[in-house]
Amino acid sequence: MDFNSLLNKDYVLLDGAMGTMLQRRGLKIGGLCEELNITDKELIKDIHKLYLNAGADIIYANTFGANPYKLSKSQYSVEDLITAGINNAKEAVVESGKEALVALDLGPIGQMLEPTGTLPFDTAYEYYKRQMLAGSKADVIVIETQTDLMEVKAAVLAAKENTDKPIIVTMTFEENMRTFTGCAISSMALTLEGLGVCAIGINCSLGPKELLPVVCELRKWTSLPLCLIPNAGLPDPETNTYNVTPQEFASLMKEFVKYNVKFYGGCCGTNEEFIFELKNTLENIDFTNTEVVEQEFKGIPAVCSATNVCLIDEPRVIGERINPTGKKKFKEALLNNDINYILGQAVEQINANADILDVNVGLPGIDEKEMIISVIKALQEVIDVPLQIDSTIPEVLEGALRIYNGKPIVNSVNGEEKSLSTVLPLVKKYGACVVGLTLDENGIPKTSEGRFEIAKKIMERAISYGIPKENVFIDCLTLTVSAEQEGAKETLTALNRVKNELGLKTVLGVSNISFGLPNRELINSTFLTMALNSGLDLPIMNPNIHSMMGAFMGYKVLNAIDVNSTNFVSYFGDKTIKTSVDNKMSVNTDSKGASGDTKEEKLVNAIETGLKVEATNYTRELINDGYNTMDLVNNILIPALDKAGTQFEQGKIFLPQLILSATAAQNAFEVIKESLSKSGEKQIERGKIVLATVKGDIHDIGKNIVKVLLENYGYTVIDLGKDVDPSKVVEAVKQHNVKLVGLSALMTTTLGSMEDTIKLIRENFDDVKVMVGGAVLTPEYAKKIDANFYAKDAKEAVDIAKKVFG
Repeated sequence: MDFNSLLNKDYVLLDGAMGTMLQRRGLKIGGLCEELNITDKELIKDIHKLYLNAGADIIYANTFGANPYKLSKSQYSVEDLITAGINNAKEAVVESGKEALVALDLGPIGQMLEPTGTLPFDTAYEYYKRQMLAGSKADVIVIETQTDLMEVKAAVLAAKENTDKPIIVTMTFEENMRTFTGCAISSMALTLEGLGVCAIGINCSLGPKELLPVVCELRKWTSLPLCLIPNAGLPDPETNTYNVTPQEFASLMKEFVKYNVKFYGGCCGTNEEFIFELKNTLENIDFTNTEVVEQEFKGIPAVCSATNVCLIDEPRVIGERINPTGKKKFKEALLNNDINYILGQAVEQINANADILDVNVGLPGIDEKEMIISVIKALQEVIDVPLQIDSTIPEVLEGALRIYNGKPIVNSVNGEEKSLSTVLPLVKKYGACVVGLTLDENGIPKTSEGRFEIAKKIMERAISYGIPKENVFIDCLTLTVSAEQEGAKETLTALNRVKNELGLKTVLGVSNISFGLPNRELINSTFLTMALNSGLDLPIMNPNIHSMMGAFMGYKVLNAIDVNSTNFVSYFGDKTIKTSVDNKMSVNTDSKGASGDTKEEKLVNAIETGLKVEATNYTRELINDGYNTMDLVNNILIPALDKAGTQFEQGKIFLPQLILSATAAQNAFEVIKESLSKSGEKQIERGKIVLATVKGDIHDIGKNIVKVLLENYGYTVIDLGKDVDPSKVVEAVKQHNVKLVGLSALMTTTLGSMEDTIKLIRENFDDVKVMVGGAVLTPEYAKKIDANFYAKDAKEAVDIAKKVFG
């Protein structure tokens, strides 16, 4: 049996939970499951055999948490425990007399990657590489229970670059169709299919019923086989059980057959009975006559960040301003490593309705590879639109592609053999789209026919590398009309042929057309309209020029693309258009612009967009201007943070953006504290809070996020870490005279520890409030164990702190 033969089956049966089975067999709370691979291998093998006898085609080795971070205090190494785990699973297969594959099972590292956390991408990659090498005897690699697309990318690259095993990836989504870091289902699908994994899907968090709409959405975005591993329903914290029986579980799973689900298994709360019932149900389904829901967006080009997808199903604007060509200030910013200036350019273009941003940092005197890596990392902290990586140097492209979180565009490849053979393999490896320039060793052909032939050559070579046709965009190149007046007509003719004869999307740098002429805006906007009418999909242009955006949006209105003129009205509805005597169009607006005219408005904008350096600078300027520090806190910083919090609750921004806004505000708070210290005034004290993950629970990502947000709101946090004994919590409350304690638990088995901690707090203090949170908690259970507050997320924890401290 091999993986490809399994794909020929109607369905592939996975196993169920390992942790649930171990807990029922007396695993010590807080213990490392993976150590049992050595200390009690027969127990692990017995559990594997139960699943094999239930019908599992693939069993997961007991290696979920066997990474350097989680094993930092273990007496065993990553290699010890993974090797033992794989061997145990292989032995169980032989001893059971069954045919099955063994998967190297890899969960999340347990630390948040930058920028939300502190773990560098390269370190995450090295962790996963070590695991891949240690698990080389496995048949399949499973990367599961993930919430951060960037961490998934590190794991997938480690797998593909160090093994030849098939890869299955499952992420954990909530009912809002997002992971808790904000990753969209569509972004997951586009990115991972591009990276070349074999199957993708969803595990944990919810039961089958709750996951039906999530799987339905996933099917829209991918043709890959899907993998579904739900929990046994939803957890009941009072009984430490889940609310779906094996029979109900199997019955609910029938609904997923039509969504191209190939792999079926069980996560938290499931056991061998669930897998047995699932097998009985699936083997009685007539798969041949089951009508499968087709992929909705098949063949439609799309690019994405981790949180935002841009479908190229209508003309979209690529912002051109992150480019040093002809820009003195931008060149100075690159030479001075002034990333904040570049971020400002990005934010301005997004506020001007750019859909995608081109990123070019090529300049003599700098390390282009290191600079583009720094810029893309910084951009991904602040903005969520997809990026176009603009360079022809393979080393620069690979550096950027490696750390890009999503599916980008590569700009560019051309018809030269050297370019085709070096750039296209990178595009294939990283699953990007690519812009093909219609030039070759002989330069840019003067005729449309010559450019068309190069476009065709690029397309055919891309397809030969396995790059989907829809991921190839063609730039027929804009020549300066003042030098080659016939060139504009040839460009548009070539563009039209590429669009209609080759069926490819088209790109064009619009502003080159007018170089050397007066009234360039008029020429540019006229040429843009002509190009759009000839089939241009992706104009590269300056979205801050209103005449250009006016022409672009007007075209979409007149071609019934902008339905009901919604976007046009939104853009121009509050603006007054004036035409001066020299026919240059300008736009006046009643608002003060995206960045604001006053320093107060600029500070608010800096916090909302997460521009940390600007937040620091504007705060310092306001203080130097005599602005009252408490007014600064109460009238600017806190309202700006509250606005970000409201947008988070409404699903308009996600955890990384919320933390970034809070970090910008924290920078401003530090300036205020520094000012108060120098003047001898009383420091702002918003309140002290003790945080802890309760005894027996080693999951602390959620608690760490709460800590970051509370600190950035100005609260002092005493973080006791994870697996914290109740007595240590009480000691910390006494030592620091704390009025609020936050307790976290992820596992139902550790809720007893949470209750014990609250009980001990009540015995020692009359006026200390307790807030609790964690995936398995409910408001009702929080009340039952005598907690004062239940916080569903980090933002709600901040709201609770405000209630307690005023």
